[in-house]
Amino acid sequence: HQERQNTQVLQPPLKSAIWKGVFYFLPIMVAYNATKKLKVDPWIGGAIMAALMTPSFTSLMDASKWSDTVCHKVMGNTQCTTQVFGLPMQLTDYSSNVFVPLLMAAVLALVYHGLKRIIPESVQLVFLPFFSMIIVGTLTAFLIGPIGVWAGNGLGVGLSWMNTHVPFIFAIAIPLLYPFLVPLGLHWPLNALMLMNINSMGYDFIQGPMGVWNFACFGATAGVLAISIRDKDSQMRQTSIGALAAGLLGGVSEPSLYGIHLRYKLIYSRMLVGCGVGGVVIAVLGWLFPATVASGATVHGVTTTAFAFTSLLTIPVFNQMWVYAVSIAAAFLVSFFLILTFDYRTPEQKAEVRARVAQELADRKAEAAAAAGESAAAVAAPATAAPTAVATAATVATGESGNATAAAAETVGSPVDGHVISLDDTGDPVFASRALGEGVGVQPASATVVAPVSGVLQSVAPTGHAFGIKTDSGVEVLVHVGIDTVNMKGEGFAVAVSEHSRVSAGETLVTVDFDKVKEAGYSTVVLMTVVNTASLAEVTPKTGIDVKAGQAVIDIRH
Repeated sequence: HQERQNTQVLQPPLKSAIWKGVFYFLPIMVAYNATKKLKVDPWIGGAIMAALMTPSFTSLMDASKWSDTVCHKVMGNTQCTTQVFGLPMQLTDYSSNVFVPLLMAAVLALVYHGLKRIIPESVQLVFLPFFSMIIVGTLTAFLIGPIGVWAGNGLGVGLSWMNTHVPFIFAIAIPLLYPFLVPLGLHWPLNALMLMNINSMGYDFIQGPMGVWNFACFGATAGVLAISIRDKDSQMRQTSIGALAAGLLGGVSEPSLYGIHLRYKLIYSRMLVGCGVGGVVIAVLGWLFPATVASGATVHGVTTTAFAFTSLLTIPVFNQMWVYAVSIAAAFLVSFFLILTFDYRTPEQKAEVRARVAQELADRKAEAAAAAGESAAAVAAPATAAPTAVATAATVATGESGNATAAAAETVGSPVDGHVISLDDTGDPVFASRALGEGVGVQPASATVVAPVSGVLQSVAPTGHAFGIKTDSGVEVLVHVGIDTVNMKGEGFAVAVSEHSRVSAGETLVTVDFDKVKEAGYSTVVLMTVVNTASLAEVTPKTGIDVKAGQAVIDIRH
């Protein structure tokens, strides 16, 4: 009976030790990993933080034992001040703290690598860790530790004030800030603050709005995946599937950010709308339906008692759960539909993808033809001739059997008056590589850029520097005015057409102030390529000639 009583008494402390152990010794773990990343012996960093958590050090906070010690409460934590060697030292409970080990690791790296240059290699094994611990340990106790605590408390007080007094603004600001903090690694202090909130108050109020940003990010990735499936872009499909799985199941945004979003800058303008909408939803619903924490207090916002990566699997840890679920769904869907509707690529990037996909398709067809014993040339050239877009010349070749076969030919006119040069001479490596198809460059002699073919404008850059036209026969032509002129943001470009409208060959696309382009330091050459070159039988540019706008500069054979 006595044994059963002892077991019942011991069970609560045992359960508490299991989950509190991770939080209590977190500074040692953070210090170990941070110093290891900075190419310092990780045990030195761990030992320094462990020294600040030993009973002999923490006993200095006992005001009943030390007459010089004065204590007070800050953000739920006890902070004390005492005198050591006549110098004032601020004391605090460093358990669960993340700011201090991160700052300590940065200083330790400077000291460690500095001493490594001074101390002879033959005695580094003994003296390098010794002096590093003495110097940085003392600095951490007297200076780095208090600074880290002040920084954490200051940030915590500021965010807590916002969440208490202006929760609406707080809930919107967090998801709008995170897309810029995460790529720079500046989100870690907030993550540290979440842990401090849970340890000191028993709950956290930051993770709910943070989840809104995460799901806006995942919604943008889902939109990219849908477009990649539509465009048969196998490369982006694989990238987005992996990133979306890591996000929805693991709550990790980095694969989406570094694999997709930071490569295609247009994503941010779509994704931030999703962050804003989700923030407004969680702000409104969080105010109307507040959460009740363990102490019985009411908090206007979504709270959680656990530090969790915000994924589909961790939705149940939030209170109110349904408010959180509705908010992240709004953020996800808005980002998804904006990406799906307005795309995430510039006209050049879309053209590059089309060219790559067309080339991959042509390669697969050639491989299939070779496997079947057919000639690759027969696969590359369609059996039926397509109608022409600008000028069509039918040529008839009669074989020995007397049967006539027709091949359709087209010409693409110059988009501007000027001198025609090869893509190799334009100074743009992307166009010179033919990644966007075969074509020409024209050194302009006039300000008016016209449509080189008749067809539908598949894309019109808002800045007026790029236009994509698809002819009735399926030829895709890209006109790019200048090199890197997207940076001019439309200054000096007067666009005369709109996307998805139909244009005739010779119709004005844009009027350009090429003097402004030169003053801005950009090349004025007008580049023009046949994006789907890989799917055509022959694309032949005519270079080294002076032309008027509309005069043929590219011959195409289907």
